[in-house]
Amino acid sequence: MRGLFSRAIGLLTGRGSASPLFCGGAFAVLLALPAGAETLTLGATNATSSHYQVAVGMAQAIEKGNPGTTVTVVETGASVDNVRRLVRGEIDLGLVAGDVFVQAKQGTGQFEGKAVNDLVALYPYDDSIINIAVRADSGVTDLAGLSGKNFTPGIRGSGGELLITQSFNLLGIKPRYIYGTVNDAIEGVSNNQLVGYSKYAAASRVDATLRELMTKVDMRILGFTKEQQEKVLAKIPGVSFVTIPAGFIKDNPAFTTPSVPIVYATRLSLMNDSTARKIAEAIDKNRQILINVWPQLKVYDFKKSLLGTIDIGIDVHPGALAYWKSAQ
Repeated sequence: MRGLFSRAIGLLTGRGSASPLFCGGAFAVLLALPAGAETLTLGATNATSSHYQVAVGMAQAIEKGNPGTTVTVVETGASVDNVRRLVRGEIDLGLVAGDVFVQAKQGTGQFEGKAVNDLVALYPYDDSIINIAVRADSGVTDLAGLSGKNFTPGIRGSGGELLITQSFNLLGIKPRYIYGTVNDAIEGVSNNQLVGYSKYAAASRVDATLRELMTKVDMRILGFTKEQQEKVLAKIPGVSFVTIPAGFIKDNPAFTTPSVPIVYATRLSLMNDSTARKIAEAIDKNRQILINVWPQLKVYDFKKSLLGTIDIGIDVHPGALAYWKSAQ
């Protein structure tokens, strides 16, 4: 929770707000806000992602449930970047994939020797899978075939990029990594400069990025073998695997791919119990705003998913946990 001056700086450095303000400049923003207004900065992901759009919905839900609170949505590099921003105190809450959360908490992987001991979840909103998609005409039919090929593993600093690069390192798969935005990946695959890319997506539907690509080029989604799954599960905490039935995209066989919960997290040193509880309650009671953006959330069980994350090593903020335990 920050003061008005930090809110002004956030508007200057961020990429959006749930409530548009029409005054120019930081000091105009200060004048536009009522005295004593509470502010939050929410770290999302790349603005081209559907996860960014639902983040804007979350900001609106939090504001609706907490009159007088203003939430700034900031475009970031997603999970890993958001944890680092939480450590620096630049955001109050941010999107974090489950495997990144556990590694940050334990001080492993990208966070070796730099454990974020007070990292805690406020609420989940998705169980995402990794789509490892390649051009159907590439000749690549399994993960090993990616070695030596131009491939985008996700937005740099995202949970997807971390999971794929860690997994491929474990499996001895060595693509030629090409980094860029989601739009860069679409263009690169379309122009045959990239053999493919990977990205988090919902298990229940084809990601918008992949849909767009398939209007231009036939695509194939690759999966992990049983042996590959076992190696990943043994070394990367916070990850499970799910099998997606044949026909997820045209002519694609069933494939097995990593699945992780996605949460919004904060730190105990940044947020007190009262604020955490209010945020959790606002998300729960104003979920229709989120459903309007992501219709699949209509059947998502926030409470069950939140309590389930504890089993894989995701700690929950005491204030948020108190609310979710009492929620209907």
